[in-house]
Amino acid sequence: MPRAAFVFVMLLLVSVTACGQWVGPDYGKDFDKQWRDGKAELASYDLVYPRYGEKRQGTAVAITVTEPFLWEPRVKADDPGSAGNNAFGVVKLNFVEDFPTGVYDYNLMTSVFVATEATHGLPAGVPVKLTFTSQEWCGHVFQQAVFFKDKVAHESRSYFEQEADVDREFDGRQKFVAEDALFLWARGLAGPVVEPGARHTVALYRSAAVSRLRHVPVAWDSATLATARDTRTVHSDALGEVKVLTRTVSIERAGLGESAEYTFQVEAAAPHRVVSISRDDGYEATLAGVSREPYWQQNRPGGEKVLENLNLEPRPARTP
Repeated sequence: MPRAAFVFVMLLLVSVTACGQWVGPDYGKDFDKQWRDGKAELASYDLVYPRYGEKRQGTAVAITVTEPFLWEPRVKADDPGSAGNNAFGVVKLNFVEDFPTGVYDYNLMTSVFVATEATHGLPAGVPVKLTFTSQEWCGHVFQQAVFFKDKVAHESRSYFEQEADVDREFDGRQKFVAEDALFLWARGLAGPVVEPGARHTVALYRSAAVSRLRHVPVAWDSATLATARDTRTVHSDALGEVKVLTRTVSIERAGLGESAEYTFQVEAAAPHRVVSISRDDGYEATLAGVSREPYWQQNRPGGEKVLENLNLEPRPARTP
């Protein structure tokens, strides 16, 4: 990393202390009761995705679950009991976004793995791995970031010539946020904790979707995370009348001379489901249905009935 970029990251990390100490979530008894029940939370969203100058109507599904994870090779542990210090707990988010663009669809999937305990020099509440894939009729791309206490190992593969095969390392530090983990941060499932009325400025690892779909470099951006002081009541088709807390993320894109802002409306009471997401470029995701399910056991004929709980329908025949 160039010296100027290294100084930029260090200044961002110092600013965390200036705005308030970086504190990870409490992954204690309340967390265990909600998230270690042998099920996953499935949440469907009505999606608006800006692409090729148009707002595309689509569907997103967020799958949130806990699982035992291996430090090496950074995958789910089949037998965590025999893995020793190599195994630790994570919150996993699989975020799937599908939307049409003319004759063909985009199918995006982002996977985020956030440590629920301190491990290998990383504190609880930070991502240990991010992956992203995009498939459409022109081709498909893959990007991965693996986080260590002092570096980020990045790789990407693409059908675009200038992005075909990239492997590099970035300087990294312990206390940061990943843009792809903001969904979990807004729910209090990833750090840092930002109490109502407070804000923190942090280093932000740029979203893989932003990098790959816009063809811009992966980088450390600057982000200010804020939580509104008061709750308000909104209507949700999925939850009815619900009190929400507003969380915002204001981003300055390094090297691009531009900014971005996210707004999350999050259920004030546990389990703090995300009622809506909006971004100032026109991106929107609005909760349509939610259910807790052992979905990996519901993959046989008849399992599609669970989709009714999410206000979704099975894919019809002859769908491209």
